[in-house]
Amino acid sequence: MAKIEDFSGYAPTWCPGCGDWGIGAAVKTGFQQLGFDPSSVFVVFGIGCSGNMNDFLNAYAIHALHGRAMPNAIGMKLANHKMPIVLIVGDGDFYGEGGNHFLHACRGNHDITVIVHDNGVYGLTTGQVAPTAPQGMKSKSTPAGIIETPVYPLSLALTQGATFVAQSFAGDLNHMIDTIKKGITHKGFSLINILQPCVTFNKVNTYQYYLKNSYKLDANHDVTNYQKALEKATGMNNERFPLGILYQIEKPVFHEQVGILHDGETLIARERFSDYDSLFDEFI
Repeated sequence: MAKIEDFSGYAPTWCPGCGDWGIGAAVKTGFQQLGFDPSSVFVVFGIGCSGNMNDFLNAYAIHALHGRAMPNAIGMKLANHKMPIVLIVGDGDFYGEGGNHFLHACRGNHDITVIVHDNGVYGLTTGQVAPTAPQGMKSKSTPAGIIETPVYPLSLALTQGATFVAQSFAGDLNHMIDTIKKGITHKGFSLINILQPCVTFNKVNTYQYYLKNSYKLDANHDVTNYQKALEKATGMNNERFPLGILYQIEKPVFHEQVGILHDGETLIARERFSDYDSLFDEFI
């Protein structure tokens, strides 16, 4: 069985106190507790401080283009649907540049787990506002305050068809580990939004802020109740942040409905096409 340190790459270069440290520890621990080893899980990283984990986490991984982690992950899942696939992305990368891919992955119910570092800013490029930043927030890119209302990722995931929608907090390691493990073992599209304080550039959404404004869902919360889940997700509009699994249901996943995969065999295990001469004869 793999050890946690087997998933370690280079030493992280995140700012001291950054929420990314906790998320990184939770991901490695979750992988280890699930019985993974570095060669048994695909990981796709977006661009940003979260994407720098590509250097710090040892796994079958790629560093995607900005906003394009999801298309890579879908291709990997279709090629080898027997491998678990995890996206590690930031709120700017995934909800901003990659927002279109996010919505369509939800409605397709691709069997992929997405872990989002949600800190409200583009930390790697020194603190411009990200889509989840509250209206009026001032930054280098919005010195007079952001005009737009924020994106509410949990509500978006629910309304577009995600079958596992959860939220955690970078200051609670055990909660993150448990949520990540449940998201990965869920069969279908899983969104885990992690409230992740950026100690350098976001002086609003701090650890103290989230400790004050977040709450854990009751043990008797019905995760199959869509309306209740949407009600909890909408509460974020009033700075009330639910922690836990808001919604979880079972329904057919995308790759199981692709005709060529009905026999269960992966694409990579099939005989490769090699008759290129026939293509030249037909098209040239």
